[in-house]
Formats: sequence, C-alpha cells, structure tokens
Amino acid sequence: MYAGTNKGGTEAIVAAERLVLERRGQIDSGLTVDSVLAGFPLTIDRIMGEGGLWAPELAAAAFIQANGDISEAVHLIRAHRSTLPRLAFSDPMRPREVELLRRVVSTQRQPDGPIILGETVDYTARILHDGDDLPLPIVEALDDEPLQHPADEPFRRFRDYLADKGVLVSRELEEDEEPFDIQMVAAQLPAHRSAVLSASAQADTGALINIWYQSVIGPEGYAAENVTLGEVRHGRIPLRVLDPHTGEPVDVGRIRVSECEAVTHLGGERGEDPTTYDVGYAMALGHNERKVIAAASLDVAIVRYSGTAVGKRLEQVMMHTTDGLAASGLLEHLQPPQYVTSQSGLHAAMAARAEQEAELVRLLAGDRPGDAAVATPHDAAAPDRTTAHDSAECDCEFHDHGGQDR
Repeated sequence: MYAGTNKGGTEAIVAAERLVLERRGQIDSGLTVDSVLAGFPLTIDRIMGEGGLWAPELAAAAFIQANGDISEAVHLIRAHRSTLPRLAFSDPMRPREVELLRRVVSTQRQPDGPIILGETVDYTARILHDGDDLPLPIVEALDDEPLQHPADEPFRRFRDYLADKGVLVSRELEEDEEPFDIQMVAAQLPAHRSAVLSASAQADTGALINIWYQSVIGPEGYAAENVTLGEVRHGRIPLRVLDPHTGEPVDVGRIRVSECEAVTHLGGERGEDPTTYDVGYAMALGHNERKVIAAASLDVAIVRYSGTAVGKRLEQVMMHTTDGLAASGLLEHLQPPQYVTSQSGLHAAMAARAEQEAELVRLLAGDRPGDAAVATPHDAAAPDRTTAHDSAECDCEFHDHGGQDR
C-alpha cells in the first residue's frame, strides 16, 4: 500500500521479487519436499506447531518457499490454513493413548513404565564433524542383546502417585465447558484455561522460553525453580472424529505431539496448603520439548497467581505477546515508508525548536516573554533627527590597532 508513493515504486518492488525468485530457484534446485522432511524434522515440527496445522508436506514446501525463514514459513501456513474449510471437530484426544517415541521422568529414579530416551541430542557430543562418520560410535546392542521398544501405557504417571497419596490439588471444574477457539475468537482476559493452553501450543518457542527464564531470574518471580518434570513425552496419538452416520468415533490418522507435566510443591503462599502439590500441563504439535516444558511451568504459575496483579500480568503476557506471527508482523510493518508521520513529527519538532530559540533571543535582549514594543506619545511626536552625519557614522568600520581606541 506504500508502493505508489515510495521512490522507485513498482520497479523497485519487481526487482525485489526477482531477487527472491532467483534465490528460491537456487534452493529448489538442491532441495525437495522429501529432502527437507528427512533433513529438517525439528524445523518442520516447529513450523507446524506455530502455524497450528498438521501438514508436514505443506510445512516443508513453506520452508523452501520462505528460503528457510521460520517466521515467514509460519506466515504461509497460517495464510493457507485460513482458506481451509472446517469439515469436522475431532473427538477429545486421550494422552494416555500416546504411542511413545520418547519418555523422560525426572521425579522418580524408577518410575512406573519405561524411560525412553528416543531421538535426542542430550547425550551426544557437541562436536562439529565432516562427512558421514559420527564423532562417537553408535551402540546397536547391550550385552549382545538387541534393543527392544518397551510397551506403551497403561502405566501410572507421577501425578497418579500424588493423587493416591492425597497431596495433589484438584483442578476439576464444576462444568465441562466447551474449549475456547482462539482461531475464531480473540480471547478476553481473564482467559479460559483452554484458551491459555491453545495459545501456548501455538506460541513462539523462543517467546515462551524467554518468559519462563525471565520469571525465574527476574523480579516478577511468578515461576519457581522447584518445578520438576513428572512427564516429558513425544509420541504418536490417534485422531478420531465422529462418524456422521453412526455417531461412533472413527480413527482418521495419527499425529505426533509433545507433552509435559510440570510438578511443583506449593509453598504455603496466599493460603496454599504446604503439604500439597500442583501439576501444570502443556501439549504441542510435533517434537518440541522446550516449548511444552516452558508452557507447563507457566501453566502452574498462571493458576497459582490467578486473581493477583502478578497473575494478571503473566496471563496478559502469555495471551498477547507470545504469538510469533503477530509480533513479527508488528515489527516488520516499521520497514515500509512512514514518511507522512515522520515528516509531520519532524516539522512539529523544528517549529518547537524555532520557538525556543526566539524566546532565548528575547531573554538575552532583556525583553520579558510576551512583551511587545509599544511606542509612547513622546516618541511618536519626536522629529526624525537622523542626519547624514549619523548615517555616515553607521557606515564606518572599526579596526583593532593594538588595543588602542582611535
């Protein structure tokens, strides 16, 4: 909308688009959707999570079209998603049906169920290497026994253990309200918990980590370092919709999700029972453990501090500042020409400066602010005594002769 009045106009825009297409042509010659899916799985998962759409092939195509810019790829996915019709609503997903690919439990040395490290770089050497040879060998078997995939649930989570002991606070609502749809309606504060969970699932990963980290070491103090991870999971979960003819749920596919349960001991603040524990929860599309760990920890803080100034501030930050697309859009809108506003502000500043300088001149001349030269009757009646001699004196030059007046 600024192109018509910007210097260069259409020619500059066409040249900029040509440069983008040339770069895209170079990328297309070396990358395909399949190669991106195979080579950048975590990036694709992040694009799908922040874009709010499970479509690996489309996310890979957006990654290529955006020249590897994740924010631009998310923008493409969101724009595409807005054109898709809603054919049905899924049946509520059941996290205990996750087919585990990774599971970490920090609260127990020997938890019920398996510990699956899965695909993680936590125990790999951070060493740059060339070629296909890894810096450390891969162990295919231990004690000559082939590695086997452990069984999935049913097994007990740490929150089940806390519930059995009677020390887990209850978050059950009196009414099972419909989930708030942040895609169709902007959430109002105070937000429904389903809106907060949806916003965190679609939030920018770095934004959530920043809020969590700031809360731990910053002055707000609404998140505590004593949060322990009861569950960190990555796996496949079935997706079901109701059959329009039979009304029975039907599996339509599986998606990969990350899930986290953050456990914290309530310290007795604001009337809390110091013998109880609370558990925060988060889930996000794809494999993105950093996002769900930060989101689950903040979920605990939002509930604990609800109704206080700190809690309101945290909820406002969570709901209004963590969407990466909205933040990038507001930031990038500063790039197009803004000269109307800029020049008007500059003119106002220069006028104010000129008024200040004129006022300073008046003060140096001994005039009071607002004074005007008023002629007296004597001055008006006085004859003009300017003579040629006076005029000549006005035109004479003054020279310095060694400090002597002549």
